[in-house]
Amino acid sequence: MQYDVVLFTSISLSLSSPSTICRSDSSAVVSNTNVNLLNPRSLRFCGLRKEAFGLNSSLSTHRIQSLSNATRRPRSNRIVASSAGNGAASKGFDYDLVIIGAGVGGHGAALHAVEKGLKTAIIEGDVVGGTCVNRGCVPSKALLAVSGRMRELQNEHHMKSFGLQVAAAGYDRQGVADHANNLASKIRSNLTNSMKSLGVDILTGFGTVLGPQKVKYGDTVITAKDIIIATGSVPLVPKGIEVDGKTVITSDHALKLEFVPQWIAIVGSGYIGLEFSDVYTALGSEVTFVEALDQLMPGFDPEIGKLAQRVLINPRKIDYHTGVFASKITPAKDGKPVTIELIDAKTKELKDTLEVDAALIATGRAPFTQGLGLENINVQTQRGFVPVDSRMRVIDASGELVPHLYCIGDANGKMMLAHAASAQGISVVEQVTGKDHVLNHLSIPAACFTHPEISMVGLTEPQAREKAEKEGFEIGIAKTSFKANTKALAENEGEGLAKLIYRPDSGEILGVHIFGMHAADLIHEASNAIALGTRIQDIKYAVHAHPTLSEVIDELFKAAKVKANTSSPVAEPVAP
Repeated sequence: MQYDVVLFTSISLSLSSPSTICRSDSSAVVSNTNVNLLNPRSLRFCGLRKEAFGLNSSLSTHRIQSLSNATRRPRSNRIVASSAGNGAASKGFDYDLVIIGAGVGGHGAALHAVEKGLKTAIIEGDVVGGTCVNRGCVPSKALLAVSGRMRELQNEHHMKSFGLQVAAAGYDRQGVADHANNLASKIRSNLTNSMKSLGVDILTGFGTVLGPQKVKYGDTVITAKDIIIATGSVPLVPKGIEVDGKTVITSDHALKLEFVPQWIAIVGSGYIGLEFSDVYTALGSEVTFVEALDQLMPGFDPEIGKLAQRVLINPRKIDYHTGVFASKITPAKDGKPVTIELIDAKTKELKDTLEVDAALIATGRAPFTQGLGLENINVQTQRGFVPVDSRMRVIDASGELVPHLYCIGDANGKMMLAHAASAQGISVVEQVTGKDHVLNHLSIPAACFTHPEISMVGLTEPQAREKAEKEGFEIGIAKTSFKANTKALAENEGEGLAKLIYRPDSGEILGVHIFGMHAADLIHEASNAIALGTRIQDIKYAVHAHPTLSEVIDELFKAAKVKANTSSPVAEPVAP
């Protein structure tokens, strides 16, 4: 039960994976009682490929050729764009691959499929880009870029340390909102154009699985050798909370920045809540966190979370209530403020009532799997998620694999990050083109884009100790501080810590956690090392440019005390 509560409160903002087909069906939003957000590292983060930024792939040099009407029958709800890379489908099928959902996961799978020579279509019921591009990591990073600059300009002591004098900083709310919206529009357009130029057919409508290798969108039925479900997720709104989209909002509404409240309560102190606290306090709001667990930031490594609280929460205009649920939230109306009833998480007794200008519901995300026609293939969701195996193959109610059907991204719940969805999609394409591929989820990094940033990959210290006790080995801990890094000191950004969790007997990297300047960029050296099975005794000899922040990681690996002198392959761990 405690595990479910952790998942309910730990969210992500680096916001999301491949959500796509938006339906008006209100049942898509489910209560927190039947949704499991899986592990606390369930981040949503953008995994856009270079095509999203208007850069052509290697296939874009192929001459674009239009297919005859006999090959493709254009309809009013079909965008046909063909190239040499998207040729004829396998005999007896309209397409080699059909993907339901054009978020980051679906987009990554579609582009890789074209590279592999598959005739590919993607079905989208809302807008290309899904949650990540339109309501997640892309617009949120635009807002966080503003908050970062505001913080720097408002920090008189920081500026004086450089010998700089800056007049009072201000902002134009609509200009900030336009920056986020314009970025989302640009990326969405580039994603669409990249798929069209490579020959991916974009089919508009609600995608429904009718049966084996058969899909319907709108009034049209098509067949495909293989099908991928990539419908993503929607904000989770617990029972008792009335969202009006104005004073009681989800992250979808908050990203529009229609107003900046003087006092806002943020329900949930996970990644979404933490990032929005960074934005709102930089723009002048006071923030109150409402957290169901006994400590803030429950999804992070405890040591990193403790340091992050000291830097990101305590000095700012933020207070918090822990160990409580927001049992009822009523929007502001008739001159009355937003009211929030807080009950004790254990006793369920009324503990307090808050009156604030606005409330942001940051309690997680629910898989968007309603209306997919899963009953047609005897598939039952588990807490809303589509059950899959380690190769993303869909499992039916009897425990058997559904032939030629896969599910990636938030909809399967393995790891709710956009780049994880994209990686899963690419893995599926590898499988359907004849190469067995299993994605190592423990090598997938995650990040929270506060100022400073937080990033992580692999296991937290409690998770590693639990694994070590169960399997009978010892763990080692190494740490390095940003205060010893020349580049960080040159930037007057010495606040930060990097932490390595490893096996001294073998040199295997179990987890890396970073809090500090550009932590989201620094994590990938550790992530790639885990993915490739590189041991500490090998990577510690890698050379890093001086002076750079990357030396924080260099010193981290050098600080590890490994007993083994020789390296050997690390068995690839795969999260269930």
